Amino acid sequence: MFKAIITELLDMSFEFTEWYAEVVKNDTILNYKGAVSKDDIAELLAKIEIELERKDEDIKVIRKIYNIAVEILQNLFHHSDSLKGEDKKVCAFILKDFEDNKYALITGNYIKKNKLRLLKDRLDQINFLNSEELKVLYKIVLNNQQFSEKGGGGLGMIDVARKSGSKILYNFYEFDNDYYFYTFSVAI
Repeated sequence: MFKAIITELLDMSFEFTEWYAEVVKNDTILNYKGAVSKDDIAELLAKIEIELERKDEDIKVIRKIYNIAVEILQNLFHHSDSLKGEDKKVCAFILKDFEDNKYALITGNYIKKNKLRLLKDRLDQINFLNSEELKVLYKIVLNNQQFSEKGGGGLGMIDVARKSGSKILYNFYEFDNDYYFYTFSVAI
């Protein structure tokens, strides 16, 4: 079911407003669009806890979703790009409920075209590895201490894959000659 939702979205030609409207319809627990600040992250994390407690979700599931959401929101904060001439970084964050008490965290943000290849290669590498291999990669990256100027060396995405136990679904929609809209989805 989760893959079907994402596949349906891939058939769309990209326009942010339409993409967002399509993603948030049906079974959305929490959604946000706009620039992501540190205050927004704290507020969204608090809302996630409130909404999942309201659904009487198990505390272990709440913690898992919360921890994964921390990584995903930090990625939006640190790695989204502003479009030319714009001051703010347009991002989207959605928490959805779907079949058999499973959840999906979905994000979208603009990235510069020159970041696409490296990001795609990293995501493909993470998706290729099994849980034990992800654990080893995490330790290698952590011990290598080669971090980007924004703090991480891809640890967040590795951690999301490890904690969720599922593959990361992603897509890049060409926006213009310089930017792509990058979508990131993980089932929990």
